[in-house]
Amino acid sequence: MEIYHGLDEVPDFDPGTVITLGNFDGVHRGHQTVLRAVAAEAAEHSLTSVAMTFDPHPRTIHSPDTPTLMITSPEQKSALIAETGIDVLFVQPYDLEFAAQTPEEFVARYFVEGLKCRCVVVGDDVRFGHDNSGTIETLRRLGEEMGFTTVTIDEVGRGGRYSSSRIRDQIIAGDVAEAADQLGRYHRVEGTVVHGDARGRDLGFPTANLSADAAGLIPADGVYAGWASFEGEDHPFPAAISIGTNPTFQGDCRRVEAYVLDKEFGEFDVYDRHMTLDFVARIRGQVTFTGMDALIAQMHEDIADVREVLHT
Repeated sequence: MEIYHGLDEVPDFDPGTVITLGNFDGVHRGHQTVLRAVAAEAAEHSLTSVAMTFDPHPRTIHSPDTPTLMITSPEQKSALIAETGIDVLFVQPYDLEFAAQTPEEFVARYFVEGLKCRCVVVGDDVRFGHDNSGTIETLRRLGEEMGFTTVTIDEVGRGGRYSSSRIRDQIIAGDVAEAADQLGRYHRVEGTVVHGDARGRDLGFPTANLSADAAGLIPADGVYAGWASFEGEDHPFPAAISIGTNPTFQGDCRRVEAYVLDKEFGEFDVYDRHMTLDFVARIRGQVTFTGMDALIAQMHEDIADVREVLHT
């Protein structure tokens, strides 16, 4: 998949493109349905499939005091979109000047002149242009005037439409199992393994600590069952994943760390390697323990629960 940032980077898409647009945060089941339809429509007519998205997320521009936490990093989002068969990801820099365009100006400049659109594929709740004044009816009218067709896709999901906002709330609340159902895959957080304080090793549960700049939305504090993958390894490992500040030890730095089941410290050197964590289910919330014996006993219980969830 090719990635372009702004119209000044795009080539001449001859004979034309099939386009969809959206923020695509999380690339959930609804997004996947639309993106695959775009890829199929383009392949059928020997056109180029294009997904148009925005950076940063429009809400961060229009509501800077309440920034939106992203489910996926730009790199994660790009990789997930590529998996749907899309040929081109067009990332439009988003600012107030761009947002001020009327629906007619936006469609003429970007869809028709810049991206040589022959067909637009969207959900019927699409909104675009200044103050989101453009609707599906607007798009159909402009298509008739400017020479492209408009196709709508039903994105209905279980319990209502798939929604990035709802999935974001689920992850923040720790409901990673429900989020996985909406995403069509486990929610993922990834980054480099860094050195921690070795407290887990001293307790008999050595953990791989994720770097603070990890990609992907961090779920609520607590213990999770999940899968840990490491650069250089050919398969994922069952893991108990802990998120929190280690309140038992008066910690104040929020950490994400994974205890890989059935691996002894020393035989599994993962420092400075890329680690990917896929969250399956939440085991419990964060708890403060009064002593080491209670903490260790709970950790054994957590691991037993993780084994049950992962069937290992």
